[in-house]
Amino acid sequence: MEHDPTPAAGRHRRRRGRTAAVAVAALGLLAGGVTAVVSSGDALAATDALGSNWYASAPYLMPEDNSPPDAAAVMDATGQKAFQLAFILDSGGCTPAWGGTSSIDSDTVMPAVIQKIRSKGGDVSVSVGGYGGNKLGQSCGTPEATAAGYQKVITKYALKAIDFDLEEPEYENTAAIHNEIGAARILQQNNPGLYVSITTAGTTSGTGWFGTQMLNEAKSQGFTPNNFSIMPFDGGFNGAAAQTDALVKFNQILQTTFGWNEATAYAHEGVSMMNGRTDAAEYFKQADFQIVLDFATAHKLARYTFWSVNRDRQCAGSVDPGLSGACSSVAQSDWDFTKYTVKFAGATPPTTPPTSTPPTSSSPTAPGGTCTDPAWSATTTYVANNKVSYQGHKYHAKWWTLNEVPTASGQWGVWADDGPC
Repeated sequence: MEHDPTPAAGRHRRRRGRTAAVAVAALGLLAGGVTAVVSSGDALAATDALGSNWYASAPYLMPEDNSPPDAAAVMDATGQKAFQLAFILDSGGCTPAWGGTSSIDSDTVMPAVIQKIRSKGGDVSVSVGGYGGNKLGQSCGTPEATAAGYQKVITKYALKAIDFDLEEPEYENTAAIHNEIGAARILQQNNPGLYVSITTAGTTSGTGWFGTQMLNEAKSQGFTPNNFSIMPFDGGFNGAAAQTDALVKFNQILQTTFGWNEATAYAHEGVSMMNGRTDAAEYFKQADFQIVLDFATAHKLARYTFWSVNRDRQCAGSVDPGLSGACSSVAQSDWDFTKYTVKFAGATPPTTPPTSTPPTSSSPTAPGGTCTDPAWSATTTYVANNKVSYQGHKYHAKWWTLNEVPTASGQWGVWADDGPC
């Protein structure tokens, strides 16, 4: 265990709602390579590989914890095709198991979830690590043994994608990080076409001391993944501007470490966010996700994702009851944040309105003026800068929206109030 010279306020903190600090996402594009990976009779039937943009946009999903939503319903409502299933830990003796307790050999829950997603034309990545429990990198002893443990997961579930989520204290353990980076390198070599992404804790300086050491470890092993991502939250962040500033600074760290120019560094850079309230009581709302999405698109970032789909819904009762692993603690409609990952993947969220539809309203005439913009309609899809009138006020849309009442939008919502008609 090494001492972290970074001040406590700048270090990545424990996240009860997030349960992840450092990730290595290995996302496969195995067209013919799947048969090389899937040699076990227990392996699930593989599907054709999705485009890498879908794997790069895959939000985290816990199918066995935090009131898991139905992945198929989320797909129907948003158009999302890929999900990051969490978490694989060591159950002892370098043996991969869900949550460190449910052996992959006897697992029946995850195969059913994966088959449902694949039957709808989607796919999954499996995430190994997270906060708590023992990680394979800590117990397997060598990069080769660590890779062998993860290969069992790839084979069992016919994966084209795997995510290494490296938490404290493993994050601070030089030997464990050597094993994890080495395992990612070996898996990349042994599974042709594997798409690999490494994600580390974010700070307002880009990343901290341990994040920089992890980059140096990758460089020392001659391992170049498709992208390095940071998680800019739980570290003194205040809105999207602080997040994009951290991405700029992380880009500079990548340039310094690997000798890349700015464009090449951005092409190897990604972001993983937390929707709603964070463990540090920061708040990232829909408008923040849109701003970071615009930044990611403009700078051609390689990854845009978040923790988690389980949290992508409004809490029952009090909108903000405190940190929750099963809801966002901000005002929202179900799956608002997942729709941003769909947009990053290059698709358009479905326009079918939900079953519960607020009544349409023709805008009444406000005292002193007449509304000339078209009345807002619950069944009309609006895009950025579309104008409507509602209850005597003028509004314009900040981004794509459907069935979101202008008066319920608030400061951070999709509709901007342009004043009375």
